[in-house]
Amino acid sequence: IAADPYGVHLDVSPETVRVTTMGTLKRGSVVNLERPLRLGDFVGGHLVQGHVDGIGVVASAERAADTSRIRIEWQDRRLAPYLIPKGSVAVDGVSLTVAALDDRAFEIMVIPHTLAMTTLGTVRPGRRVNLETDMIGKYVIRALGPGMAGVIGGAQS
Repeated sequence: IAADPYGVHLDVSPETVRVTTMGTLKRGSVVNLERPLRLGDFVGGHLVQGHVDGIGVVASAERAADTSRIRIEWQDRRLAPYLIPKGSVAVDGVSLTVAALDDRAFEIMVIPHTLAMTTLGTVRPGRRVNLETDMIGKYVIRALGPGMAGVIGGAQS
C-alpha cells in the first residue's frame, strides 16, 4: 500500500476482486480504510477483521433526523447463521450493530459521525456492499461442526 497527496494505491488479488465489490471501483472511488487493531490494544467494540464474507445489496436507506436506517439484503444465504440481532457486522469495512433481522435482510442504524466520515452517508438502494460477519460467530459455528450452520441458519429463516 502506498499513499500520496492524490490517494492511496494498493494491489488487489484476484480472490479479492472475485468475492468483493473491489472489481467495480473506478479511479477516484471513495472507500473506507481503518488501521488494524494491534494485538494487546483495548477492544472497545466489534470483533471484525476486514475479511469480506459476502456481498449485500442496499434495499433501503432512510434518513430520520441526523441518523440513517439502512436495510441490506445478503446475496449468499450461507451468511444467515452469522447474523444475529445486536450482533456485529461490517458493511464496506464499517463495523456496526445489527438493529433488526429477518430471513433475507438486516438493518443497521448509522449515527451522524459515521455517516459523515464513511461511505455509508452516500449509500442508495441498489448499491452493492461488502459484508463481514462477527468473528466469534464464525468460530462458534465452525466448532459446532459442518452440519450445524444449516440447522442454526434454518432456525433464523
